[in-house]
Amino acid sequence: MKYNIEENEIRIYSKDEFNPEHILECGQVFCFKKEGEVYKVFPESQYAEISEKEKYYSIKTENIDYFINFFDLKSDYKQIKENLSKHEILKKPIEFGFGIRILNQDLFETMISFIISANNNIKRIKLILNNIRKSLGERVCGDIYSFPSYQKLLECDEQFFKDVGAGYRASYLYKVLRQITPKELEEIKSYDLDKLRAKLISLSGIGPKVADCLLLFGYHKGEVFPVDTWIAQMYNKYYYPLSNREQIRNNLIEEFGSLSGFAQQYLFYFQRSSN
Repeated sequence: MKYNIEENEIRIYSKDEFNPEHILECGQVFCFKKEGEVYKVFPESQYAEISEKEKYYSIKTENIDYFINFFDLKSDYKQIKENLSKHEILKKPIEFGFGIRILNQDLFETMISFIISANNNIKRIKLILNNIRKSLGERVCGDIYSFPSYQKLLECDEQFFKDVGAGYRASYLYKVLRQITPKELEEIKSYDLDKLRAKLISLSGIGPKVADCLLLFGYHKGEVFPVDTWIAQMYNKYYYPLSNREQIRNNLIEEFGSLSGFAQQYLFYFQRSSN
């Protein structure tokens, strides 16, 4: 991965390993918006603008180190894609989503975001999260606000979450804030994978798919495979009819092993975009 650091700018020259559309539009993150040809990204209280130049992608930000980590720029995705391309089913998805990188996201923000994502569409998820930011966060830039602190969210009643558009998920959000803190989310990193997944599923609003999303996008566990409607459709189309999503998950993990999460992102992005 070839990139250089300029003043308040990361210049990414390996366009075959980084594409902001692929990264941001593949369902793993909701704290972004596109204005013209510029992607504005605002995890936690951070901010960056991504634009394409003739020879590189430009990431302009005041926190270079944060976004080097956020975009996982030190990982070798060329090798990951070479390994996964040995699977015939992944050749077209990797060609299609060649610039995907799995982000290193904040655990607490990721948990709240994916509880909201359950049985929801991306446009509405982003609307709810932006309503929360504008109600409780600090202004970052223009109409962009930071993700609020745990304490501010803890002070909200269930009606607040209904008012920002969370619907039936309002009760889940209210309850989960009283079940686990950001510090505890960090502390359970030491659990083995099965114990960690079980702990997450025990929390309000977190089922198997949301747990796997949190494991992949928050804990960066590459050996999980979130299964949603798109992945279930893909499996039934290219493998064989199977309605049990937990079994689909286990079968795909058996096939892709430690790179399951990466395989999931290529397949998810390709399947959803193809439809």
